[in-house]
Amino acid sequence: MQESRAPAYAGPAGVATEKVTIELDRTTTTVAYSAGDTLLQTARMAGLAPPSSCEVGSCGTCMARLTEGCARMLNNDALEVDEVAEGWVLTCQALPTSATVRVVYE
Repeated sequence: MQESRAPAYAGPAGVATEKVTIELDRTTTTVAYSAGDTLLQTARMAGLAPPSSCEVGSCGTCMARLTEGCARMLNNDALEVDEVAEGWVLTCQALPTSATVRVVYE
């Protein structure tokens, strides 16, 4: 990982994620979260078709903005520090770390 890249902010330790709300194509879907799934996997399990490509954190196709809650990225080779600070995550690499998470695909 390059020095200019940064992971998303992690939430409080030991907090289990219960639900994820996903805004995609002007539709809002809230689903129960399955431990260990990325935000991209969670969206797919909800029957949604969010944008994605490489699925290893390199291209940025799956980027979305966290508007509620926290997540940590396993890998980030696409987003700059300022983008992460603004709430952007790579959903293919983002694991929720707060009780609730809201992600918006813009």
